[in-house]
Amino acid sequence: MTRGLLVIGEVVTDIVARHSGALAPDTDTPARIAVRPGGAGANAAAWAARCGTDARLLARVGAADTAWHRDALLADGVRPVLRIDHHQPTAVVIALVDGGGERTLVTDSGAAVHLGPDDWDDQLLDGVGHLHLSGYPLFAATGRRLAALAIARARQRGVTVSADPASTGFMARTGVGVLRATLRGADLLLPNAAEARLLTGQRQTADAACELTGEHHTVVVTLGAQGALVARRGAPTVRVPPVPSTPVDTTGAGDAFTGGFLAALLHGADPVEAAAAGCRTGAQAVATVGGRPPDRLAGEQPDTLRHRTLGPA
Repeated sequence: MTRGLLVIGEVVTDIVARHSGALAPDTDTPARIAVRPGGAGANAAAWAARCGTDARLLARVGAADTAWHRDALLADGVRPVLRIDHHQPTAVVIALVDGGGERTLVTDSGAAVHLGPDDWDDQLLDGVGHLHLSGYPLFAATGRRLAALAIARARQRGVTVSADPASTGFMARTGVGVLRATLRGADLLLPNAAEARLLTGQRQTADAACELTGEHHTVVVTLGAQGALVARRGAPTVRVPPVPSTPVDTTGAGDAFTGGFLAALLHGADPVEAAAAGCRTGAQAVATVGGRPPDRLAGEQPDTLRHRTLGPA
């Protein structure tokens, strides 16, 4: 029987604004705007569940929209373990997406960065074969203490560990040395190309990936439309080709890759095969709006989502 996946990460309310022209200062820029459930950890768990994995998520959310986010995760097949924050709102990300599908993110981390050791329970690892650490909690001291605790508990149970560095902006502010020390216990690292280069100071992505295998047995670097790079300690680096897709919104594409990759790994694939599976889910993600698998949101109207997400007027 395949063992499950535990993701420690974040739940986010994504406000996705798709604009075809340049942003116009001091006036209106026409856009299609939708409100979606998101967050790197939540997205990865949802895509893993879509791929047939028993996925659960530990995250922290604001009290006002806990029910909406819990329902969204359940609809995606994820078992949510949501800690309710009565002082901080759920994290919000405004994604400005241009005509080519590329996005710029404006972030309010909210409750996500308050996830900490007090939110941990050893029973979270029951039936789990892999632990994945994702996103914003890693950039706060409490989140890093939680990561250390979770990694130690996973090691005691023989559970493998992966991590996603999540954001070059937050990495730079936190400090590369601090983050590398936090992630050192992970068997597998899943950065994108910019994150891998920032973590190492290397100019070439392949060199960065090889350097990181000194601390992690396997490093899988996502390359966007160019596919992925798989580096393993003591083995040749392998380039995995992309899956063609027409981009609509690249929000969450890396999270979809992670979910597909981890699901394949838990079902017995080797890292190169798992990276090919991740490229397939990543290609599906860029062809839809938001970072979650698309079917669940079919037929829901943005106005309804906006009301439910942001609460009563």
